[in-house]
Amino acid sequence: MRSYHLSHSGAGLAGLSVRTHDAPVPGPGQVLVAVRATSLGYRELMVLDGSYVLPVKPDVVPLSDGAGEVVALGPGVEGVGVGDRVTATLFPSWQDGPFAAEHLAQRGGSLDGMLTELAVVEAESLVPVPAHLSYEEAATLPCVAVTAWNALTGDAAGVRPGDTVVVQGSGGVSLFALLFAKTLGARVIATTGGPGKVERLRELGADEVIDYRAVPDWAAEVRGLTGGRGADRVVDVAGLLHDSVRAVALAGTVACVGFVGRTAPPLDPRALFASGATIRAVAVGSRAQFTAMNEVIAKHGLRPVVDRVFPFEEAPEAYAYYAAGTSFGKVVIQGARDGAGVR
Repeated sequence: MRSYHLSHSGAGLAGLSVRTHDAPVPGPGQVLVAVRATSLGYRELMVLDGSYVLPVKPDVVPLSDGAGEVVALGPGVEGVGVGDRVTATLFPSWQDGPFAAEHLAQRGGSLDGMLTELAVVEAESLVPVPAHLSYEEAATLPCVAVTAWNALTGDAAGVRPGDTVVVQGSGGVSLFALLFAKTLGARVIATTGGPGKVERLRELGADEVIDYRAVPDWAAEVRGLTGGRGADRVVDVAGLLHDSVRAVALAGTVACVGFVGRTAPPLDPRALFASGATIRAVAVGSRAQFTAMNEVIAKHGLRPVVDRVFPFEEAPEAYAYYAAGTSFGKVVIQGARDGAGVR
């Protein structure tokens, strides 16, 4: 079997290499998964360039997100069978409830990830793949889709029919947040950086699209589109909290899921106090949230947006393509096919 390894976080693409190994054997409570597809996200670029906030072990097998077929069971495994189509959570021990320090071990960081033909995975971290999804589509779910679901539903308020939700840009989290928010009955206002993606966002269901290059004060535009009230929820992927607070309604929610630069403008506490808003940091989600999300995906036949699929041998090219920032939707890397690598 073949696996990619990253010599160390911060090494960049030069630190990525592929090696051949004997097939691993699952231990107690573990299963062996033939990985059929993996996907890239902004987290993986941070692991690559050394800016990821959590520990990354030397020589790690990268990528948190993957989907595949169970090909062997370790001792004591129940509720999972050979042939099952599965994905796995990013934080294997986080089953339910609030995130805590004991759940910090994460796939593709302190633990080996999914950019391999065969992966040993904890059975308790597995989530079944919705029947209508391909492996390539399912591989997009564990990080950004669960993050988007948590951002919309992981607090007491949650998104309700008739709410207005703002999503920023056309990255993975934002596109999933758009799909989920519409499914939950919300009105969605999307922002984007240029006219080229406006129509594509409308096709996915966005009710309004703001080109922030043409309208730099997008927060004021959100207020204009909501009769001065503001949005009930803003899913902030850029770290521009000062604008998100201006765009959110009184006592609304800003779900902060990340940032795209090394620094961000400071948030004026007076503006936060005046808004009455709740700002909630979102770190992916639990297995219970993943399962609930998949039930909605299956019920409504939702499909992730996949931009391009690369073969396993072209994983470095997939990284480079994704890092260029021109994709619309997820960038996927295929894995083992028809038992390849299982030997």
